Amino acid sequence: MRASELQIAIDEEFGALGAALMADLALRGLGGRTAAEALAAGVPARQVWAAICEAKDVPVSRRHGRGMRAPQR
Repeated sequence: MRASELQIAIDEEFGALGAALMADLALRGLGGRTAAEALAAGVPARQVWAAICEAKDVPVSRRHGRGMRAPQR
């Protein structure tokens, strides 16, 4: 997942709240950093997306993100 794909997935899943989630939501899965802080520190976008999905209880069926291939079964 690229940073651009992460942004698309966030926009599609959370709409107008996406920017606030990226900037303000401290994510336990990322050591208490926000998504923006984690990306700036070099954390892979896929790991950031997984942490957001976990924190916001995104159903597994939607965690592959729009515009990306669905996970293999």
